[in-house]
Parts: sequence; C-alpha cells; structure tokens
Amino acid sequence: MSDMESKNDLDQSDGDHTQGQRGASARGLLLDKGADRLEPRPWQHEADTAPSAVDLSQYALWRSSELTRDELLGALSLLPAARSETESVEVGLLFVARSEGLTWAQIAEAMGFRSPQACQQYVNRLSARRDRQP
Repeated sequence: MSDMESKNDLDQSDGDHTQGQRGASARGLLLDKGADRLEPRPWQHEADTAPSAVDLSQYALWRSSELTRDELLGALSLLPAARSETESVEVGLLFVARSEGLTWAQIAEAMGFRSPQACQQYVNRLSARRDRQP
C-alpha cells in the first residue's frame, strides 16, 4: 500500500468518525425536540428501539419551521444513514422478490426501469455498495 493510499484511508476514517459524531449529535437534538415520542414501527422488535435515521429525517422535515440552522445541519448529517437504511430495505425487498420467483422484467417494470438488464445492473451496484459498507 502506498503512502497516498494509507493517507486516503486515514482521511476517510476521520471523515466517517466526524460524520458519525454529527449524526449522533443530530439524533440527540431531534429526540429532545420530540422525536422521542414517535411510535415504534410494528416491525421493530423492541418497543424501546430508537427512531431510525429515516424517521428522524422525516421528523426534521415535518418540524423544520421550529429548527435552528444548526439543527437543520444536524438533520442533514443524518441523510447518509437514512440512505443506507433505505438501501437495506431495497436490497431486502429485491432479495425476497427474486426468492419468490419474480422475474427481472417484472421487478424492472415495478421499479420504473426501462429494461430488466438496467434493473439487474442497478441491483448489482447497490449490492456491491452495501458489501463495501462497514
């Protein structure tokens, strides 16, 4: 590994850590603003499960007129986690759809792709991205 690759890995690690800190701070702020009173989703196994990043992002949008600029910036910092959560749901639904025998043509049509191949390529990219996440 070259020195440049090592530095890039460290920079990425520092960025991930900083992003994680921002997200944790944003979670706390939004929970204090009332998001802690959101009802748990029926698919969450434990009643004391904290709201997801998607839930908190939607809550921030709903209550945006009451948030400060810093709180809005915090809510924005949750978007990478919300995106990851959404992608996990997408991968899960696609896996179940294929397991149930749905064809790529059926899935492509349901998802708005122009062709089964385009859908398959999208799923492959999405799966590869999920595999690279820590």
